[in-house]
Amino acid sequence: MFKILSAAILAMLLALPVWAQDSGSVGNNYPPQPARGNVYYAWANVLRVDPVYDLAQVRPPTQNCYPQRVVTEDHSNTAETLLGAVIGGALGHTMGQGNGRRAATIGGAIIGGVMGNRMGSRPQSSSQTRCRENLNESPRRRIIGYDIEYRYHGDIYMSRLNYDPGDRLRIRINITPAD
Repeated sequence: MFKILSAAILAMLLALPVWAQDSGSVGNNYPPQPARGNVYYAWANVLRVDPVYDLAQVRPPTQNCYPQRVVTEDHSNTAETLLGAVIGGALGHTMGQGNGRRAATIGGAIIGGVMGNRMGSRPQSSSQTRCRENLNESPRRRIIGYDIEYRYHGDIYMSRLNYDPGDRLRIRINITPAD
C-alpha cells in the first residue's frame, strides 16, 4: 500500500514541472485530477485530427421521365360505317337481277361498311409522360472515426476516436507498478 501511494505521489511530483512547461501552449491545461485508486485524469494538447473515411456503395433510386408520342386510332366511327354500307348497298343493287341483285346489295353493303369504317378511322397522337427507374451505384465517403495526434508531457501519442475532440483531449492516466 505504501509503495502504491508513494508511486502516485512521485508521479504527480514528476508531472508538475512538465505540466508547468506545457501550460503556455493552450492556456487551459489543468493538473491531473485524482480519481479512484491509481487512475488520474488530465488534459492533452491535440496536435492533429484526421478524419478516417470508408467508401460505401449507395444506390439512390432516380427516375428518368421523358415525353413519348403515342398514336391511337379512333374506332368509334359509326356514321362513316353506315354511310359506306348505304353507298355500297346502292352500288350493289345496280348490278345483277333477281336473287343476284339481292346478294349484290348485301355484299355491297358489307364491303361498303368495311371501307367506310377504315376510311373513318383517324389516327390521333398524344404525348404521354413515361418514367423509368434507374438504380445507379455511386460510392460515397462517410466518416468512421478520427485519427488523433496529441501531446502529453512532451511525448506525442496517437489514438483513433469516434469523435473530433477539438483542441484538447481529456486523457486517463493509470499508474501501476512495474514488475
